[in-house]
Amino acid sequence: MRLLTPLPQDDLHDARAAAVAAEAAGYDGVVTMENRNEPFLALGVAAVATAHIELHTGIAIAFARSPMAVANAAWDLQVASRGRFVLGLGSQIRAHNEKRFSVPWSAPAPRLREYVEALRAIWRAWQTGAKLDYRGQHYHFTLMTPNFTPRSTGQPMVPVTIAAVGPAMLRLAGEVCDGVRLHPFCTRCYVDEVALPQLRAGMARSGRARERFEISGGGFIATGPDAEAVARMVEWVRSRVAFYGSTPAYWPVLEVHGLGELGRKLNVMSKAGQWQQMTAEISDDVVRLFAAVGTHREIAGEIARHFGGAADAVAISGGYGVLQDVPAGVIEEIRRIPSVFAGYQTSW
Repeated sequence: MRLLTPLPQDDLHDARAAAVAAEAAGYDGVVTMENRNEPFLALGVAAVATAHIELHTGIAIAFARSPMAVANAAWDLQVASRGRFVLGLGSQIRAHNEKRFSVPWSAPAPRLREYVEALRAIWRAWQTGAKLDYRGQHYHFTLMTPNFTPRSTGQPMVPVTIAAVGPAMLRLAGEVCDGVRLHPFCTRCYVDEVALPQLRAGMARSGRARERFEISGGGFIATGPDAEAVARMVEWVRSRVAFYGSTPAYWPVLEVHGLGELGRKLNVMSKAGQWQQMTAEISDDVVRLFAAVGTHREIAGEIARHFGGAADAVAISGGYGVLQDVPAGVIEEIRRIPSVFAGYQTSW
């Protein structure tokens, strides 16, 4: 199993040391998010400071940017990292697109399909010299001249993964992407009963091999050196479950466990600004539906139980951009958990 960790983004001066430390500790990749900060810049710092560790956006919000702009950023990171960049995209929900980014909203799965197709068409035009001629319902790219074509260093195609929760996006990930980023607001039951069947259906449509498709995430990890530290992490997970559980787009996860009414209650409370009270609505049993919980001595076994046989990669996080101080022996123990993924298909 591959192990990822967040990269600090609040101040780019912190990104270099954190990336170097993560690589030295044995992590397989560092991940940035589009939360308070832009997701690409910190990875640029990490790209030139490291030699082996992968660099992931997990995720960059797609519709707020033209595919051409994302293609450029991804290309530059792939060149700078000598082929270690993995582009993770997400649609975000309608309210954020319209009210936070001021961009039009439409059905996300068909639009994201075109987005991924357009990225690959642009990259192939740059790499091979083929005429750029992508024409879809949402995106058209037909102009590319030598002046705007970036230099190639013979780097591999950038792997593209997408965030997915619902059936349509899960099928899309399996059909056209190199991997899926399951939301941390996810339970093993939801993964087994909903996510995996939809991913397999998508892969069957395109003949994609499961060994070349990475399933990342699907829950939280709450760990620490002792019981007190684990308890603090459990409270952090509790607050995240309350936050995400208030969003209707994530309610199908709750419904699998007969907890739909909890989601509706959290939604009402969120609109009233009752964020602290919402956390108290999440019981310990519900926390453990969403998280692998245990001390450093226990956590590898708990990760194997919670994620094993489904996820190929997991992330240990203590919050936004927080690098967890996990002993190297524990990292190696987690990395020995079997998984199916054998590597991205990155040939042109």
